[in-house]
Amino acid sequence: MIIQPTSVAALTWLGAAAGASSEGWRIGNVLSARPLGVNQQGLLVLQVGGLTVEAEAPGTKLPPQFQVRVLSVGAQPQLEILGTDSHLDSTVHQALRERLPQQNGYAPLLATVDALSQWSIAKQLPPYLRSALALLEHSMSTPRELATPEGLRQAMNRSGLFLEAQLAQAPSNDATTAHDDMKGALLRLTAILQGQAILSESADDEVDPPLLYRGVVPQGRLPLPPELANTNDATELLPRLNTDVQAALARLEVAQLQANPNHWIVEIPVQGPEGADVLQLSLKHEPDAERDWTMGFSLDLPSLGPIVGELQLRGLRLSVRLWAQHRETVDRLEEQFADLRQRLDAAGLFLDQLSVQFGLPHTGNGMSAVFLKATV
Repeated sequence: MIIQPTSVAALTWLGAAAGASSEGWRIGNVLSARPLGVNQQGLLVLQVGGLTVEAEAPGTKLPPQFQVRVLSVGAQPQLEILGTDSHLDSTVHQALRERLPQQNGYAPLLATVDALSQWSIAKQLPPYLRSALALLEHSMSTPRELATPEGLRQAMNRSGLFLEAQLAQAPSNDATTAHDDMKGALLRLTAILQGQAILSESADDEVDPPLLYRGVVPQGRLPLPPELANTNDATELLPRLNTDVQAALARLEVAQLQANPNHWIVEIPVQGPEGADVLQLSLKHEPDAERDWTMGFSLDLPSLGPIVGELQLRGLRLSVRLWAQHRETVDRLEEQFADLRQRLDAAGLFLDQLSVQFGLPHTGNGMSAVFLKATV
């Protein structure tokens, strides 16, 4: 189990950093901890070393005293609880521990790939690297494909989340299974870039991990730093490309490691005529009811801004709730309600609720006892 404190309650983080109480907060160190109770906001208050911190309740009872290992520090520290029962297999736990500090979303990678796609720069790249980038773009979906049920199903299948399962089921002589799969494309590109002996370059852009408890979070396009956006030298972009590819691959593997038969997160890069965006889907099945599903989605389009949606299907009864960050987007969505009602009626579904709200929903409500979001 990993806890990420949401805030420092008794001591400010900077103030603690100036004193001896923060000496233990170094990656790998083991600290003593004990629960102090729950505050008015419903957050669990813990004493960890010399600090009192707040975290979202993990969903399982903590002992009066336990130990934690510091996995990362900074604005969003991560603490691993030691010596308590964990539902995670130790191998999976170790894999998550390795990938969480590396992960980042698709947005930085899509910005870098878009910059490299300019002909004046692309022609400087070796042919095998251009081929790998082309396969990566080929693995992305298009808005037209996602507009159909079959297209959406295929996009989910090749999102990379199910690559290993598909390889295990494929005939031994079938070499095309990973050809248009997103993870397959990322692995191919990683192998080529590592063969180039490129030093990684850290990016400042941060995107929240695809953790099950968070729900869906819109991911907008990210600009390149000015010094890279205006460059005509492809070699200046390759260190960032190497970092972005490995970070996107780590994020995808975090989603794979957290997936379970009843709940998983799928992220689908969507290549449009004027740029690429990220569609995030959360699919949750109620195991006690065969036809009960909850699907969440998020998308951040330049023309509409961030949008979040939740669809709850209970048999033939459907509830649809939407949120939009911009007022004009709320109006545009409401204009489509009549058409949506007709389509649902034609499909034989009974619409219990259809609404759109101004603003985005709070994403901090817990859905998993494994990870907790941190801000300090």
